[in-house]
Amino acid sequence: MITPKMISHSNVSRLELLRLIKGGAIELAGNRKLKIYGTLHCLSGKRMKQENRVFFVNEPEAIEHGYRPCGHCMRVAYKIWKEAKVES
Repeated sequence: MITPKMISHSNVSRLELLRLIKGGAIELAGNRKLKIYGTLHCLSGKRMKQENRVFFVNEPEAIEHGYRPCGHCMRVAYKIWKEAKVES
């Protein structure tokens, strides 16, 4: 299987980023250092440094890259992830 390519905020122009978001090519953002992903509207995500921000097409892509859901904007997915982590 081909691993999807996450997009680093540092490697894309603001105009290109807006085009990708409006076109639906990007649905989620993540923190490269913390390995957390969330919605594009998450206040926690908006505070992160640009050099740490990455973008994903969808949730399976973020998970495949080893990221976990944000506890603020994705509470249900985070709770499921947390429960699975405790069980293992």
